[in-house]
Amino acid sequence: MALDPLTYVGIMTLLFFFWVYGIVSFGFDLKNKFVPAVRRYKRRRAAAKRQAEADEEREERKEQLL
Repeated sequence: MALDPLTYVGIMTLLFFFWVYGIVSFGFDLKNKFVPAVRRYKRRRAAAKRQAEADEEREERKEQLL
């Protein structure tokens, strides 16, 4: 059972469409979900580090005053 060339091209075009759609969808997911999540994570870690340093400095000053 052989497929005629037009059917074959049609099927390959359809498969190519879904392949490209998947790649584009993944790119948009990266741009709109994963990259902002990583940025938020890094900001939170930096803020927590700054807060820990400020707390440590405050405790050092407190000890020096006593």
